[in-house]
Order: sequence, then structure tokens, then C-alpha cells
Amino acid sequence: MRWLLAKDLRILGRSPLLVAMLVLYPILIAALVGFAVTSGPSKPRVAILNEVPPSANTIDLGGQRVNVSKESKPLFESIKTVKVHSRAEAIRKVRDGDVLAALVIPPDITRNLEAATAGGSSPPHLQVFYNAEDPAKQTFVEDTIKARVQDANAALAKKFTQVAASYIRLLSTGGSFSFAGSSFDVLGLRRTESVLRATASHLPKGSAELRGLKQVVDFAVLARQNLGLATGVLNAVGTPIHVDSTVVKGGKTPLGAFAAAIAVTVTLMFITLLLAAGGLALEREENAFRRIVRGIVSQTGLLVEKIGLAGICSGLVALVLLAGLSLFVTLPWSRLPLWILALAAAAAAFGALGVAMGALAREVRAASLLAIMASLPLAVLGLVPSGAVSTGLYDLIRVVSAGFPFRATLDALQSALGRSGGIGAPLLHLVVLTVVFTALARLALRRFA
Repeated sequence: MRWLLAKDLRILGRSPLLVAMLVLYPILIAALVGFAVTSGPSKPRVAILNEVPPSANTIDLGGQRVNVSKESKPLFESIKTVKVHSRAEAIRKVRDGDVLAALVIPPDITRNLEAATAGGSSPPHLQVFYNAEDPAKQTFVEDTIKARVQDANAALAKKFTQVAASYIRLLSTGGSFSFAGSSFDVLGLRRTESVLRATASHLPKGSAELRGLKQVVDFAVLARQNLGLATGVLNAVGTPIHVDSTVVKGGKTPLGAFAAAIAVTVTLMFITLLLAAGGLALEREENAFRRIVRGIVSQTGLLVEKIGLAGICSGLVALVLLAGLSLFVTLPWSRLPLWILALAAAAAAFGALGVAMGALAREVRAASLLAIMASLPLAVLGLVPSGAVSTGLYDLIRVVSAGFPFRATLDALQSALGRSGGIGAPLLHLVVLTVVFTALARLALRRFA
């Protein structure tokens, strides 16, 4: 088998351009697939006209100073801002297609926000102008702006709740209150109750004045007790629903590690399938198969050699690719032994599938074409997420994917790269597939010669 392996390596050495294409083409495909699957849409270009003077960025909400520009920061982080100096310029940029939308912040927005806490009847408004030539882009930018404005509304609602709660505490306990630059001393229900009780102690028992004053005292006590409950109601209104997230299936994988796992899986699949399928078919095309299995190695030994050669070459490329990706995304190098274990099991499974294809096709061109044609559907099926299709179709996809190494390889690599959950099940899956496809290739060799 050593001499057979040396022969295959010399064949590869005679075609450096082919080897380079064999390595670079899968990496390019893997990078495109990983980028398409894991990258979100880019930030939309939005023209911003902020007519609020810098001195009006901070408003007074019930004695609390709130920086409105700070509260609106999440909105500007979600878009690519293009500053303009007039409303006409903003609309022109939208009409010309330089931006997808224009956001106009009127100069009175902070004044209206401040008036809202004092019972103002003029709610603040934002103006947005959209470019609807591309409905998909318009929907995206519209949803982005609406979502971020809702975040700002939620933050301001929390501030308003805090202001209202401070008013309630002031009514209950009393204290100093500032408004429009003037300070007022609020008696409060607690001190009102004390004053009334002191006054009642000087009135004759059984008098009508005392009975009336006791009714006022009882009202003050009842009002103070119920105002204590109002703070909890306001907090519930400010944040009525809390979300507790629980993962019931799968583990938490960092997005960068997930993209790396996809890129490595696709690269490993292409290289291993092409080398294993083409290498075995080449023995028949050069009329060397009969001589090899009669004198050098057995048919099973030949399959093991082709699987081993394809697996070693593709595994080394995949490991180098992981090392290169670690320069751009955070990968746990402390789990390197698990990386190697996952790559070895995956390379063996893809190699076994490749020799089965080579034994069935029996010609290099046909085997290579079969490997390429089978690779892309396998990758697509393995990347279909749950919920993207109907339940019945997704179950069918899972069954079909289970019969090939792509999904199991992706699961093993994700576990090796830090996803919570064991790596044992996908490794066992790959071992089973290796045995099955090797057996199928061995059966196909009966008619190979």
C-alpha cells in the first residue's frame, strides 16, 4: 500500500495547477456559502437632517435631565448615516437614489417631549421619506427605522414612568418640586395626615367639625396607601412583558464559529469527494486496477488507500483553513484535539462516499462530475433550517441528510468549535456512514473491472 500511495502522490505532483484548483475552488465556494448563510443585510444608507439645536438636546423630565441624542443612539448605529443640511437636499438624495430614506428630526421635538410630562397635547413627530424603487430594500429600511424608533419609545416610556413614580412619591410623602425654574414645597399626604390629626385633637369630641375632619384624615390615609400601589402599576405599564429565553434544541454557537464550520465542511466535502472518486476511477481508466488488486493490495486495501489519501489531503487543507479563519474570527484553540478528531471522522466519511461514487462511475470525468453534482445538493439540504419549510418536508430533508456526511460533519465541527452539546453523536454518525459507504464501494468493485 505504501508504493500505491507514493504513486498517487506522484500523479498529483505532476499536475500542480489541477491541485491548486482542487484546493482553491472549494475554499471559494465555501467562503461564498458561509458569507451568504451567516451575513445579515448591510446597513441602509439614510440621510439625516437634525434640526434640533445642540442646546436643546437635553430636556427636563420631572426634575431628571435626559439627553435625547444619547437615547437615539441605537437608531444611528443601525443605519449608515448621510448628513444633509436641508429638507430639500434630503428629499433630493432620496429621489436620486443616493440613499434609501431620509429622516428629518424637527427642531421642536425635544420641546414637545418635555411638554408631554406637563400634560402637553402636541406629541413629537419624526418625518421619514422613502425610496420605493426597490420594494425589498424599502421594506428593510422601513422595518429598521420602525424597530429602532420603538426602542427609543420604550426607553422614553421608562423615563416617563420614573417621572410619574416620582410625582406619586411627592404626593405621598411631600417634598420640594421644581418647575419652570421655580421651586415649590409640596405638603404631601403623610404630612397632611399629621397636620389634620393635630388639628382634630383640639376639637370637641362629637362635634360636626371633628367628624368631618376625621373623614378627611381617613381619605388621606387611604389615598397614601393606594398611591404606594400605583408605583408598581406604572412599572408594569413601562415594561409589561419580560422575555425569558431558553434553548430547547441545539447549542449556542458564535456566529463566527458557525461560518467557519460551514466553510470548512464545504471545503472538506469538495476536496475529499473529488480526490477519492477521481483517484479510484483513474485506476480503471489507466487499466491498472486488475494488476493492483492481484499483486499489490486487496480490493478493500485499495479502497482504504484512496480514502486515506483523500482524507489526509483534505484534512490538512481544512486544518490550515481553520487556522487562517482564526485570524478573523475567535476560535477556541484549546479544543484543537477535538478539531482534529472531527476532521478525521468527516474526511473518512466523505472519502468513503467518494470511492463509492468512483466505483459506480468507473471513469474519471464521470466520477468528478458526479462528485460535483452531488456536493451542492448535499450542502443545500444540510443547511436548510427548521421552520423554513413545512414540517413534513423538513422531516424528509432530515432523513435524506442523515444518509450523507454533510450535516453530521457540520454538527461535529460546531461542537468541536465550542457549541454546547456533545460531539459523540455526530462522530458516531460519521463512523457509521464510513462503514456503509465503504461496503457499498466494495460491492460496486465487483463490476469495476
